[in-house]
Amino acid sequence: MATTSLFNASCSFPSIKVIDCKSYVGLRSNVNQVRIASLPVATSQRRSLVVRASNGHAKKLGRSDAECEAAVAAGDVPEAPPVPPKPAAPAGTPIIQPLNLNRRPRRNRASPTVRAAFQETDISPANFVYPLFIHEGEEDTPIGAMPGCYRLGWRHGLVEEVAKARAVGVNSIVLFPKVPEALKNPTGDEAYNDNGLVPRTIRLLKDKYPDLIIYTDVALDPYSSDGHDGIVREDGVIMNDETVHQLCKQAVSQARAGADVVSPSDMMDGRVGAIRAALDAEGFQNVSIMSYTAKYASSFYGPFREALDSNPRFGDKKTYQMNPANYREALIEAREDEAEGADILLVKPGLPYLDIIRLLRDKSPLPIAAYQVSGEYSMIKAGGVLKMIDEEKVMMESLMCLRRAGADIILTYFALQAATYLCNQKR
Repeated sequence: MATTSLFNASCSFPSIKVIDCKSYVGLRSNVNQVRIASLPVATSQRRSLVVRASNGHAKKLGRSDAECEAAVAAGDVPEAPPVPPKPAAPAGTPIIQPLNLNRRPRRNRASPTVRAAFQETDISPANFVYPLFIHEGEEDTPIGAMPGCYRLGWRHGLVEEVAKARAVGVNSIVLFPKVPEALKNPTGDEAYNDNGLVPRTIRLLKDKYPDLIIYTDVALDPYSSDGHDGIVREDGVIMNDETVHQLCKQAVSQARAGADVVSPSDMMDGRVGAIRAALDAEGFQNVSIMSYTAKYASSFYGPFREALDSNPRFGDKKTYQMNPANYREALIEAREDEAEGADILLVKPGLPYLDIIRLLRDKSPLPIAAYQVSGEYSMIKAGGVLKMIDEEKVMMESLMCLRRAGADIILTYFALQAATYLCNQKR
């Protein structure tokens, strides 16, 4: 290894790189003096003024701008702190020639400030829609499978929870009712009762918070004695067109109460176009439709069904919800929903279906929503309780991933917790 001109000096450096130490940092040298490559040595006299940030602001000398400039031009340049020494590598680190790289992507990740400057995806409380379970009772009932979630009393606990959410910037909610068994029947008629639980709740919230954005769920399963999203024929077939007729009446009832966005989650064919026509016919042209475009027949829904006591009484939902193995089918559903007048396309579940979110983001100009469903929420909560993961960090990472995949809004049970975290980060 070639050496440059050298000089001998007695000194103590934290990191010494010499051939005598066999090209490794920190190994004992066989010489008493350290050999150091020659460097330019300043020969000018020490300046009278040394500026050190660690000592606070430099003392002002009362000079004008012209006098300061003249002093510098004459060679009287104030000294700034020296360049800090290069941090030492650990003992045993090999001394090598640097790789000949034109591009080192790590340069753009070098510090928190740099990372923040080049961050491609952001997230804020405005991106969250808060799903809230409601019931007729006065007390809030904990949901065992969803720690931190409750069936909220619609007149008391719900109003308080919405106030908390608004305080941290979450001003969009979606309502899910637990309907009394006595009001359920095979055709789900309670779904369009203008004085039912959901319409009453909408009117109450709009009276209290006029600017609150209220999404509603349009489906028959909370109201059906069979627990399915549609009317069930005696042979077990879910009747499509007859169900859509009921859904139109449900959507109009919710719009009449003051809903801002109706959200058909039933997955019946043609329901978006029919609901759009029904809303327009009743004068609700400004009520939006968020279609559950790609709702998969997923196993991640279990805790939600416990929350609403809406499990199917028999069979499953695979004849109307999508096969988790299918990708291209989501495009078929998206194109139909777009053509029928949907304003927002939703993918459910969220994190296991990031590819579908990205597919719709790339193929559709419409806003994309993702539903981080109950199973996703409960797994993170359980992992946090068991100290297997950092709940808060995993929560925020999962939400950021949904945004990165292309979701404009996220329906998440973490809405209040995540928004609180984001607000605290800004302080």
